[in-house]
Amino acid sequence: MSDDLHGQLKKMIVERLFLNVEPDEIGPEENLMDEYNIDSVNLFEIIVGLEDEFGIELEEDDFNVATFSTVNNIAAFVQQKQAG
Repeated sequence: MSDDLHGQLKKMIVERLFLNVEPDEIGPEENLMDEYNIDSVNLFEIIVGLEDEFGIELEEDDFNVATFSTVNNIAAFVQQKQAG
């Protein structure tokens, strides 16, 4: 997976959730829910960010908490959606 994509995702997460952490401090396998107390409102903000910044559209069956639990999982999801 692209380091560039990971960097973009981390930056977007920090900015949209107003996290008091540098994007580089977020580990690729770190559980975002546990480490940063991300709740359903925050998840919605991440989803809106993905749609805005990566031009992907999420379907109802795309909503799975595990998909959004780590940067690696989100990156894989974005790549899958962009591939069509």
